[in-house]
Amino acid sequence: MSLHLEAKAGEIAPVVLLPGDPLRAQFIAERFLTDAVRVNQVRNALGFTGLYRGQRVSVQSTGMGMPSLSIYVHELLHDYGAKVLLRVGTCGALQQKVRVRDLVVALSASTDSAMNRHVFAGMDFAPTADFELLRRAHQAVARCGATAWFGNVLTSDTFYSDDSPQWQTWIRHGVLAAEMETAALYTLSARFGARALSLLTVSDHVITGEHTSAEERQRSFGQMIELALEIGVPSENR
Repeated sequence: MSLHLEAKAGEIAPVVLLPGDPLRAQFIAERFLTDAVRVNQVRNALGFTGLYRGQRVSVQSTGMGMPSLSIYVHELLHDYGAKVLLRVGTCGALQQKVRVRDLVVALSASTDSAMNRHVFAGMDFAPTADFELLRRAHQAVARCGATAWFGNVLTSDTFYSDDSPQWQTWIRHGVLAAEMETAALYTLSARFGARALSLLTVSDHVITGEHTSAEERQRSFGQMIELALEIGVPSENR
C-alpha cells in the first residue's frame, strides 16, 4: 500500500492504463479486461487489474491536472514498480486539420506549468515519450486505419482561459492539442526509468468550438483504449 493507493504488493501489473476519470477506469476494466478485480477505491480514484489476452494489465484513474496525476504516477512507479504507463485521455485540438474524435499521440509535451522548473532549478526539461511505445503506436494505427496525429501537445495548468490570444503562439508552432497531464507523466517516467506514452482522443476543438458530450467522453473512445492495449501488450508478448 502507498499513501493514495490501497493495492497490496503484486496487485498492480507492470502495464498500467491511466484515464483521468474513475468511471472511465471502471468502463475500461468491465469492457476490455477479463477477470478484472478492483484494487483501489481510496478517494474514489478507482483502480482495477485484469487480463488482456492472457497478460495482466492494470487501469488506474488519476484525476485531472499535473499535480493529481503526479501523485498516482509517482506511487505506481516508486511503490509498485510499474514499467509501462499509457495515458488514455482527452484533449482539445489546436490545429484546424485535427478534428473532434481524431487521435493525438504525444511525441512530447510543452507546458505552461512551473512544476518542472521547480524540479530543474529554473531550467527547461523537454518531456518526451518512449520511442518503443511510439513505434508500436505508429504500427498499430497503420494496421487499424485510425486517424491519428503524432506531434507535440501542450500540457496546461488552465482549462478555462480568458486570454484567447495565448493559444496563438502554440498554434503557430504546430502544437496539436492542449491537455493537462502529459508533461508530468513523461517527466516522472524519465526519472524512474519507465516507459510512457499519451494517447488522446480529441473531445473538443479550441478553434471551432465543437465538442463531445460528457457521456461520450466517459464511456466511448473505445478505439483509443484498444490501441493502448495493443501497444502495452504487443503480439510478441502473447
